This record gives sequence, structure tokens and C-alpha cells, in this order.
Amino acid sequence: MLSNSFKQSMNMILISVVLLNIVNAEYGLPEFTGLVESNSPAVVNISTSKQMQAETAHPNMQMPDLPPGSPLNEFFEKFLGEQKQGPEQRNARSLGSGFIISSDGYIVTNHHVVKGADEIIVRLSDRRQLEAKLIGSDASSDVALLKVEAKKLPVVKLGSAVDLKVGQWVLAIGSPFGFDHSVTAGIVSAKGRSLPNENYVPFIQTDVAINPGNSGGPLFNLDGEVVGINSQIYSRTGGFMGLSFAIPIEVAMEVIEQIKTTGSVSRGWLGIYIQEVTRELAESFGMEKPNGALVAKIIPNSPAAKSALRLSDVITAVNGLEVANSGALPPIIGRVRAGETVKLQIMRNGKSQVVKVKVGQLPTGAKQVVKVEKAAEPNLILGAKVLPLTDKDKASTRLEFGLKVMALSDGALKSAGVKVGDVIQMLNGEKVDAIKRLNSLVKDLEKGRFSSLLVQRQQGPQFLALKIPE
Repeated sequence: MLSNSFKQSMNMILISVVLLNIVNAEYGLPEFTGLVESNSPAVVNISTSKQMQAETAHPNMQMPDLPPGSPLNEFFEKFLGEQKQGPEQRNARSLGSGFIISSDGYIVTNHHVVKGADEIIVRLSDRRQLEAKLIGSDASSDVALLKVEAKKLPVVKLGSAVDLKVGQWVLAIGSPFGFDHSVTAGIVSAKGRSLPNENYVPFIQTDVAINPGNSGGPLFNLDGEVVGINSQIYSRTGGFMGLSFAIPIEVAMEVIEQIKTTGSVSRGWLGIYIQEVTRELAESFGMEKPNGALVAKIIPNSPAAKSALRLSDVITAVNGLEVANSGALPPIIGRVRAGETVKLQIMRNGKSQVVKVKVGQLPTGAKQVVKVEKAAEPNLILGAKVLPLTDKDKASTRLEFGLKVMALSDGALKSAGVKVGDVIQMLNGEKVDAIKRLNSLVKDLEKGRFSSLLVQRQQGPQFLALKIPE
């Protein structure tokens, strides 16, 4: 006979289950079990190992010269004896995730998961462990392609990140901290995110719990399609803090296709430096709202230099695709094949127009030709002492013209954010190649309105918004 208390407990559990089902039906909360059962077999655990030279704990300490029979001899021999054998090798290991895209053994993961690995082991859902070969990887997109020798493997279904909507449910399967096939879910927080030092990936931001070991694993939509590769987290502690980033699957598969066909990845290149358009700069350019990518520098002999593109142009679209901010431009251009011509929608002097540029291939490095001119005496303009570039300045900065800021006092230039050491190159789209020229341009500025000021500093070119007080 069952006790009354047990019966009551069972009844409460049944009531809770019924209520949960009612809530799910009422509010449309997703059911993940079928998605997980169907796709988990195609998700793998990836472990890597790398031989590294271990450093001795006290590399600069030597055995002291002690008298024979000293009781300290045994202590120092034990403490420093290991150094006599020279540097030791240690085996560094790391964990990550991946997913199978073809039944004959091609697997996608992150570049940083397998970077520098001497051995890559893939563990399948049926507990088989296979050694994987690295077909190729790309650091810029953080995508890598592996191959294992196996047949009739389960595969994932690829979807589209373009169709994702902010607020849509997504799910991740991976191996956080080595716990295989862990499942976490959340929503899409944003799309097209640009991260520091990650110029070629418009990341999907989610609040899915991602931790070390999840890297390289798939991000699914509710249709069971892979829409992204979990790649990074934003954290101040090293653990999950509600900000996760995934590589859109279209970006990843374009990289994978290049790796499979050519063994390397090439990207489109314009040869420009860009920056964000602020509200003040938008006003100085006669724009209704701050958007697009502001051209702060054009590299000599680059595709942009051979086109009609100019400094201070604001690129707002590429082939009809909107450039909402500066971070949106590199991924768009990066996906264009070298040799193709793109139509850039730009804002110039408050008017919209189209400039055509034949895209080049992103080089590994570029040299710039510099010219030399004579120096002049300092002059005080808007609270700043400026000096034309010397021959040495031009050689070190690779600039052909400009006025170097030697000293600053309170004034319009300091208020605009100009710093000592900056090189003033343009004001309102006009070249500043002499002190007399800068004085002339300053006299023509309308008081109380923002004007665009291009400066070159050690970190690169930057536009500032200059206002002459009324």
C-alpha cells in the first residue's frame, strides 16, 4: 500500500508536468529533445596535444661551491639537480568541439582549437577515437577543416545565418570543460557584430552558455540546421557571462570551400583605412545620420588609389548591400573575389554617388613610397604649435605631407581631441600641406558648426570633429 504522502507527491508532480505543458503550448516555448537526439551523433569532441619545451624553475641558479661533506650539498643537489639534464619536454593539451559535414569524414572546427597541434584526436558519439588530419585552417576567420578516415558518418544539416532574426531561439552542442555533448540554449542577441582584431567575421551574438571546450561546436536553429560555429565569449572572469559569439555558417563554408579546392584562403582588398562616423562627423559631412565607413587613408598603389575613391568619402553600401557602420565593410569586401569590380555607394560633400573599384587580393604586406620636403618654423594655430614634416618624419610615418602638432594649449584643436605628435593632413576634405594653407582653411570655417579634421597618429589615421566657438 502506498502512503498518502507519497500519493500526494506523485499527484503534485503530475500536476506540475501538466502545467508545464500548458505553459509551453500557451507561450510557444521550444522543445529541444528531438533536435538534440537527431544532431548529437554528428557533433564531436576534439582533443589536441603539442610538445613544448618546459622551462626550469630556476634557470639562472648554479650549484654553490661548498666544502666536501657539507650538509647543504644534498639539499642543493636535490633542488638544482634537474637542471643538469637540460630542458625537458612537456605535453600541452587542449579541448574543443567540432561537427561532421560529410559522411566520409570532413569535420569543421575553430582554427584556435587545432593551432600548432602535433596530434589531433576526434572522439565520436559512439566512443570511437580517430586521429584527424588538418586539411587547412584560416586564422582571420578562425575556421579549420579536419579529415578522419571513416565512412558512413552522421552529418549535420547546414542552414543560413542570413535568415536568423534577433530574438530567435538557438541551441549549442559541444564539450565545455570536456563534458561531451553538453546542450545549452538561448536566443540571438544581435547580428553582424564586429569584434576587436576580428575584421572579416560579422559575428552572431547570442546568450547561449558557451565555455572553454565549446569552441568549434555547432549553433543550431530550431529546424535542426547549423547556422554558426561557436567561437568566442566575452568574459572578465574566464567563464560565461551572457555574451557568446558564433561565426555565420555562410562565412565558414566559403572559407572551407577555398581550403578544400586551393589549400589557402584569399580575400578581397580595397587598400583603405576606415573609421566610424560619429554624430559630429556626420554633421560635418552634411549627412542626415551617422552611418557607413569613413575613408581615413588610401594606401598608394592599392585598388582604391587606382579608382575615384577619395579621402573623407563615406561608404554606405557595396553592390547594394548596406554598410551600417565601419565594422560591416571588411567582411563584405573580404568575401569579394580578387579581380571583381564592386559598386561603392558613397557620400561626398553631402551628396550620394557611386564609385567603381576593381577589388584586389589582400596582401601579406605593402611598402609605401615617401617623398621629402624642407621643414619650417613652428606656428600657433587654434591653440597648437605645428611644424611641417621633416625628411625624417616622412620616412618614419610614410606620409607625404601634413603638419605635425608640437605643442597644445586650450583651444579648438585640443577640444576636438588632437594630441601632441598628431599629423594634421586634411581639413574639410582639403589637403593641409603647409602652415599657410591651414591658416587659410581655418579662416573659412563657419563658427558653431562641426568640420572634419583628418589626423595621422601612431595607431593610424583618424577623423576628428572640429568646431570653432561662436
